[in-house]
Amino acid sequence: MGKKLTIACVTASVMGIASLSMAAGLRVNEQGAKAMGMGNAFAAQADDPTALYYNPAGIAFLKGTRVSLGSVIISVPETEFSGTTPLSGASGTTPVFEKAKKDLFIVPSLYVTYALENIPLTFGLGVNSIYPLAKSWDDSSAFRNQVTNISVKPINFQPTVAYRFDGLNLALAAGLDVTHAIVNLQKFPFAPDAAQSAVPLGAMGVDGTATDFGYNLGMKWKPRPDLSLGVAYRSEITLNIDGRANFLATSPTGHLVIGLNAANANSQTRATSSASTTVTLPDSLTLALAWQPTERLTLEFDAERTGWSSFKKLEINFPNPQFANFNNQPTPLNWEDVWAYKFGAQYAWNKNLDLRAGYMYDTNPIPDSTLGPILPDSDRHSFSVGSGIHVDNIALDMAYMFTHFEDRTVNNQDMVKLAGENGTFTSDVHLFGATLTVRF
Repeated sequence: MGKKLTIACVTASVMGIASLSMAAGLRVNEQGAKAMGMGNAFAAQADDPTALYYNPAGIAFLKGTRVSLGSVIISVPETEFSGTTPLSGASGTTPVFEKAKKDLFIVPSLYVTYALENIPLTFGLGVNSIYPLAKSWDDSSAFRNQVTNISVKPINFQPTVAYRFDGLNLALAAGLDVTHAIVNLQKFPFAPDAAQSAVPLGAMGVDGTATDFGYNLGMKWKPRPDLSLGVAYRSEITLNIDGRANFLATSPTGHLVIGLNAANANSQTRATSSASTTVTLPDSLTLALAWQPTERLTLEFDAERTGWSSFKKLEINFPNPQFANFNNQPTPLNWEDVWAYKFGAQYAWNKNLDLRAGYMYDTNPIPDSTLGPILPDSDRHSFSVGSGIHVDNIALDMAYMFTHFEDRTVNNQDMVKLAGENGTFTSDVHLFGATLTVRF
């Protein structure tokens, strides 16, 4: 019994890292306000330094030295749940209504490009936070045994080089992704009981870090002045996560979980163990086309596939002998490959002002059987508007995006493992972005 509960605690923290990574998880695609204003359909245009994220080949067409400094504010007013959980009522059958605490992310980014004067070669460096996550439920919520708070603070460094074949209007790029992530999880695990719905065990906290590497490739081709094609690929990143689990036993049953005699144990006893696991974040492939039907109007369509099918299970390892029997307990996830479709438009109102709008449909990778309160994801619809003001060597881009998550109804409540829920999650997100670009 204790074995499954402790593993569930650490697994949840690792899932937090992986869940936020891509596709419909909580990947922050909004790395530039210009792209954000066009529904993130930008991999074919890729004509400012934020191309390092969307399609690094685009920087080969930029002249001189350019610096883009930006930030996106992500506001999640409320995530709501109505239904039942293993802790709702004496037998998990009493309907409850839960609201997650309001979440606010501020995600900064920095992109720098430098083009050589006599050689069609451009160097770039991107510093961003692609995978942030925060989700908090009240300490007394019906989800408290699964998660009360989770946060992941990542940072990604992307050095890149791009080469332009002038006679072909073609550019190729390659870069390195160096990702570092810090994760924290808090929860209050419970144990099943024949006479009660659940028995409290204590409090669990998990902290972990990982630093690992991947790569990215890009291609941009302009066969005609009014047409651009883009292809961008980002590789898998295998995160080797090392962390520490802290468990505070507050009941006799909780003491049994950490291998102590319940009758003789103190009222509160703490146990710690190092913990490690490996998570492979999926690769992604973007295909993009931009067309300029008139001198002032630009239209773009992007399709992006994310290979979440490689994310099938998680397995945690505990070197501490006190936790030795917790090893070799894989948790199935069975995520699926997904596609995102992005449409964007830009209209040059005059020589100093551009107006933008976009739409993005993003499918989610999490099957009903493994969906939970850490990331209650669903298919999403995003609508955006934006503007760009450019004077001399300075450009200021601003954008707003509203994302609506389709209601997600699941029936995966498990009274044996005290996991899952039967009910419906609802959520919406507001995003505000700004990027300042200076050309030297």
